[in-house]
Amino acid sequence: MQISGSAAIVTGAASGLGAATAKRLADAGATVFGLDLQNSIDKAGDSVAAGVTLIDTDVTSDEAVQAAMAKVVESGVPPRIVVNCAGVGWAGRILSKKGPHDLELFRTVITVNLLGTFNVMRLAADAIAKTEPVDEAGQRGVVINTASVAAFEGQIGQIAYSASKGGVHGMTVPAARDLAQFGIRVNTIAPGIIDTPMLAGVDGDFRKTLEAGVPFPARLGTPNEYAQLTQFIVEHDYINGETIRMDGALRMAPR
Repeated sequence: MQISGSAAIVTGAASGLGAATAKRLADAGATVFGLDLQNSIDKAGDSVAAGVTLIDTDVTSDEAVQAAMAKVVESGVPPRIVVNCAGVGWAGRILSKKGPHDLELFRTVITVNLLGTFNVMRLAADAIAKTEPVDEAGQRGVVINTASVAAFEGQIGQIAYSASKGGVHGMTVPAARDLAQFGIRVNTIAPGIIDTPMLAGVDGDFRKTLEAGVPFPARLGTPNEYAQLTQFIVEHDYINGETIRMDGALRMAPR
């Protein structure tokens, strides 16, 4: 799949994994549309990369994502690449001193991480399916979703997050099968501990503990490494229906 000349939709594009991915795809020649909430867009300020247009979008809203897709189509550049990075990671135990896990917190994490990913995937796939194939195999596009190693080894307090990311992983094969007839590949990246703004408040000692838990290299991953992997998946036409761990061989301990 050629990146240059394609429109790419990246969710959570105002910061972290999404911002790094949007920049890398834009640098490779894509016209990038970044979907994020307005408050995140405001925080991004002048740091938005050239070639990236940020659109105020709630990924859990049918109407908002449809409106964003309409803007992509109106650009005249064929949509071919989708990278779902938007997500939240709030913690909570099933039972704690405060009582049972808050149901609305669980619902919100599932809604943003799982339903939001599905919502963007289904509407973007509809737009991609209406484009002309780019090769003799009938290829039209690729969707890359973001799970987590927590989908496989969720820690204490990650019940909602693990459920949501396990759902993203679980969608990978059936989504790839569903969309095969339209020439759309679907893959998922499951990152380990990545140095994103979510870790900005972590103190130095705890950061060293996190790094020491990674077999090799013993450090946190970077958003640029995630972006590098997304580019590889986009350009490798035979990778389909896969969840790829990017974690330095990390296997999460209970806590």
